[in-house]
This record gives sequence, C-alpha cells and structure tokens, in this order.
Amino acid sequence: MILVTGGAGYIGSHIVRQLCLKNEKVLVVDNLSKGHKKAVDTRAKLIVGDFGDENLLLEIFKKYDIKAVIHMAAQSLVGESMSQPEKYFEENISKTLSLLKVMLKANVKKMVFSSTAAVYGEPEKWPITEDFPQKPTNVYGYSKLVIEQCLEWYRQIHGFNYVSLRYFNAAGADPSGDIGEDHNPETHLIPLIFKVILGEQEELTVFGTDYPTPDGTCIRDYIHVNDLAEAHILALNKLNKDESGVYNLGNQKGFSVKEIIKVAEEVTGVKVKVRYGQRRPGDPAVLVASSEKIQKELNFTPKFGDIKTIVQTAWEWHKNNPRGYDR
Repeated sequence: MILVTGGAGYIGSHIVRQLCLKNEKVLVVDNLSKGHKKAVDTRAKLIVGDFGDENLLLEIFKKYDIKAVIHMAAQSLVGESMSQPEKYFEENISKTLSLLKVMLKANVKKMVFSSTAAVYGEPEKWPITEDFPQKPTNVYGYSKLVIEQCLEWYRQIHGFNYVSLRYFNAAGADPSGDIGEDHNPETHLIPLIFKVILGEQEELTVFGTDYPTPDGTCIRDYIHVNDLAEAHILALNKLNKDESGVYNLGNQKGFSVKEIIKVAEEVTGVKVKVRYGQRRPGDPAVLVASSEKIQKELNFTPKFGDIKTIVQTAWEWHKNNPRGYDR
C-alpha cells in the first residue's frame, strides 16, 4: 500500500488517481484544511487527520502494510512564507521530521518527496539543472531544501531511499474533468485568470512588469498535473530498486505571465481585464527546468507538453466547476 500525505489536494488527488488506475492500493492522509474529500478517488482510502500527528501515524503504520510514502502535504504560498516563516518551519520541516521518525520506527524507508524549483532561488541562467546552486529567496523554498538535505543524511545514516521531485509550475486538470485545481485563497495564475473570465473576480493583478524578461513579467515552466503524477509513479519504481535521486520536473519551456494570459484568451475567446501591481517579495524573474535527467534516468516523457493543451484542460474543469468542489 502507498501512503499519500496531502492526497486530497490539487496535485495529490491527481497522483492518487493515477496510482489507482495502475491498481495500486492507496491510503490518503489529509486534514482537509486545503484539500477536498470529493477530489479523492473512491478506490483510495481516506483518513482525515494531520500528517504531523505522530500517534495517528503510528496507528496507521501498525494497521496498514505501507510500502512507501509520497509526501505531498505542505504549506506552499511564497508570499505567506515571507510574512509567517514560523508557520512554514512548523508545517514543512517539523511535521515532516515527525513523519520520518515514525517511518523509521515502522522500518518503511522509501519516500517520494514533493519539493520545488524554489530551492534554486534566482538562478543566473536557465534552463536549470539539478546541480545548480540551491539559494532559496523565500522561506517556502528554504523549508523544502532543509528536508531534501535531511533525506540525504537519512540515506547515508539509515539506508533510507528517497526521490525528491523539484516541481516547476503544475497546471491543467485531468481530462476527465472531474478533478482539478481548487485553492482558497487561490494564488496560481491560470485559475486566477479563469476566475476573471467566469466573473468570479473583477480583474487579474499581474505582480511586476519590470523583470529582466522580454515583456517584463515573470517567466515560468508549466507542467501538466497528470505528467507530474506519472513522474511520481516512475519515482516509486526507482525506490523499488533501492535507489535515490533528485530530479527537476518541468517541460523545459518558459512562458511569461502575459503569454499565459494570451493563451487563456485564445482558449476561451474572452478578453481578460488586467491590473499591473508591484513585484511580490521572493519571486524570481525566470524559472525554467532542464528535465533531461529525469527523462534519461526514469524514462519520463510528458504527454501534455503543449501549453494550449494544458490551459484547455484547466479551462474544462473551471468552466464546469466555477466554484470548485463546492459547486
């Protein structure tokens, strides 16, 4: 059985879906503070609880035959991490160490860790390879880097195998249209664009137009959430060979904020009302992945590489679920 922490969240629910499609037995632990019960595949078992609750975890590992953990649960808002760092130290570092403590007690030594491109900070060039210096410019990225470093020490000392996946920007939705992205508050660009298009929000705020990029707005690498989910399954295969590794997870293509707005307008046929604001603290100008390592070592091949396809699948979800899972 595979334990997925945060499996009721946006990315987690897509990973759970893909695991279930491959006939894996899946157990989800999620406190539903940000996740949604409706997002969890009915073939998976959901336990509502906090992944940092050691007593709950001890019961789970005693009751179920857990083979590996996919650790998704985390706080992930860059801006908030800069105003409430203690929240990120507690949620992303302390609670993950509690999880690792219980895993070692249960002799479960395999983890796929949800990391982030934010560990790189402000890279001097791109595409970014895994050996680039890790100099986070925000507390969120720092909290993920700390756990990556802890995992490496656990590997050396305890024989603990891990695969750390450094996500770039997850986007899109399962083509079935029944699960998708629903955050409150919403901070991700593509869903915010659709909130304006659907009349849920009056205008879109673009944070910063003076970045050293061709059109002055931030450039990001967008990867479809189902491709990201598939990478976790490939990571599990690596763990089953008692191997560890760190991999970027992106499309190797960068799109600016203005370019994404234009694609969304093309997909929907609706003009987006935009207001330009100041930069947010901790936002790098360009984050574009080199995914050569994961393609070579894990045979990872994105199936939804085209940005218009990614935006189209996201639109299908938001169009049919304008209020998310609370429709």
